[in-house]
Amino acid sequence: MCGIVGYTGFQDAYEVVINGLRRLEYRGYDSAGIVLDKENSSFEVAKTKGKVDDLVAISENLVGKSHVGMGHTRWATHGVPSDRNSHPHLSNNGKIALVHNGIIENYDTIKIMLTEKGFTFKSETDTEILVNLIQYFMDIDSSLDFPTAVRFALNEVYGAYAITVMHDDFPGVLVVARLGSPLAIGLGNNEYFIASDASPFVEFTKEAVYLEEGHMATISLEKGVDIRTIKDNEKIVPHVQELKLSLEQIEKGGYEHFMLKEIFEQPKSIHDTLRGRLLVDEGIIKMAGIWDHLDRISQAQKITIIACGTSWHAGLIGEYLIEEFARIPVEVEYASEFRYRNPIINENDVVIAISQSGETADTMAAIKMAKEKGAFIYGICNVVDSSIARVTDAGSYTHAGPEIGVASTKAFTAQLTILSLIAIKLGKHKGHLSNQEFMRLITELDALPKKVEEVLATTNDITKEIAKNFVDAQNFLYLGRGYNFPAALEGALKLKEISYIHAEGYPAAEMKHGPIALIDENMPIVIIAPKQGHYDKIVSNVQEIKARKGKVIALVNKGDTQVSAMADHIIEFPETSECFSPIIASVPLQLLAYYIAVFRGANVDQPRNLAKSVTVE
Repeated sequence: MCGIVGYTGFQDAYEVVINGLRRLEYRGYDSAGIVLDKENSSFEVAKTKGKVDDLVAISENLVGKSHVGMGHTRWATHGVPSDRNSHPHLSNNGKIALVHNGIIENYDTIKIMLTEKGFTFKSETDTEILVNLIQYFMDIDSSLDFPTAVRFALNEVYGAYAITVMHDDFPGVLVVARLGSPLAIGLGNNEYFIASDASPFVEFTKEAVYLEEGHMATISLEKGVDIRTIKDNEKIVPHVQELKLSLEQIEKGGYEHFMLKEIFEQPKSIHDTLRGRLLVDEGIIKMAGIWDHLDRISQAQKITIIACGTSWHAGLIGEYLIEEFARIPVEVEYASEFRYRNPIINENDVVIAISQSGETADTMAAIKMAKEKGAFIYGICNVVDSSIARVTDAGSYTHAGPEIGVASTKAFTAQLTILSLIAIKLGKHKGHLSNQEFMRLITELDALPKKVEEVLATTNDITKEIAKNFVDAQNFLYLGRGYNFPAALEGALKLKEISYIHAEGYPAAEMKHGPIALIDENMPIVIIAPKQGHYDKIVSNVQEIKARKGKVIALVNKGDTQVSAMADHIIEFPETSECFSPIIASVPLQLLAYYIAVFRGANVDQPRNLAKSVTVE
């Protein structure tokens, strides 16, 4: 939800931290701040409402002043975006500085106690309560060292957090901790890096330690990395991992926005997700996460898919896929609601959790509840060694590569690719797919990267021209049937996320049960109308729309005549099985949303009020 960067070493800490914040700005961009620990002087702090560029404008005088520092990009939870609510926050005595990602749920109780002890507060944040709680423990016991005081304070709070803390009396020392929010430690040559993910330090080192849940670390050049459990101070041997991330992957590569780059990366991301798993020549789907637990999953009484946002839409399509091919009952739940409604889960159930980041707080909480009830948990996520990847019983990585744009694109189609593999694999194993049908499906699945590449080549300019007609639209309606109803939901979500135009997705058959009342000459309707599926019904829907003067943007297969003759604008895409059409149709929907947002002057990669990785409830 927020981005944290820390550094101790021989380089200019300001440059390392600022460049790291730029890499993490997708995590939060309503305010930013930096603190440097200059030898033999007090902290140097700069923070402001706004983006990292706004921070640079007020802090360039800090260049070269320290080799130790930390910074923060914020997505507001407690307190509105403002200079005073920006991180880092200092303790009352000015000796402790802290940056924080997450929420301290019992902050109010602690604030009352600290206020009674004479502490005062300048911000509305829960973070300022935590930094002063650390000071409180050091005040009441002068023999207490800094890391121990941090540990004592963390044992008094509950919620979710990743923190980095510095103390003016402990120069060169960074104390970090995590509970629910990710934190990585980069191991350089006589230098150490802290970040919410590895992107800020990938150019400096390929070795990292991902802090585990409930762990903290004290980091210094003299003593290295000392990892302990927060609860009982048990020493932990760090597990060093080699980073697979490259600098090229997290740069724009000549595209105007990360979102456009990631849309155009989808042929590769789908291919990479299939690679090594789909072996058409051998007629097999090879997935270790499924194969190792095939009986457990295939014999499930019920599969529940839990996810949020775009991943939830992928889950809806997964429901169609698994029920059609494997004939296992599937329910799709918002993770945020699932854990609070006392769902019926038993030991014969399988829960599939889908998350791009692998850190989604609502999904993590739902997983933990399902595990307690004995369900088998299968994870689908994009980030190696993320929290969800570690807590699930088995799973599959999507191999979409880093997704920096806040609005998910390539992660969504990669999730659909994984769900397609799972459904077809289970259907073959359970005997519901003949060899002929199985081969037809995997052959078509194998062809998807090329078809998506074709869509990008043929529809980019078309969607750009269509977008110019709808820059001033106030509302949009997206319609689809069968597999393409969730695709309509996702198309509407993309538009509202980045252009701020109100948009709704509906099953096309439901149009006459309410939404048709909205249709007039000012209402644009996007309708997904492939030949496979319910084409005749879609034709009827378009006729109903045109009778009310609605403006139709139709996604049709090449060679379509009926819908194309009635539509105001058409976008053609290659024909495929109905079950795979959402993967192909989603691409022009992403492009349409992107260009409308660009023409409206919106910040496509950093839409207002949104963050990429939602690590708080």
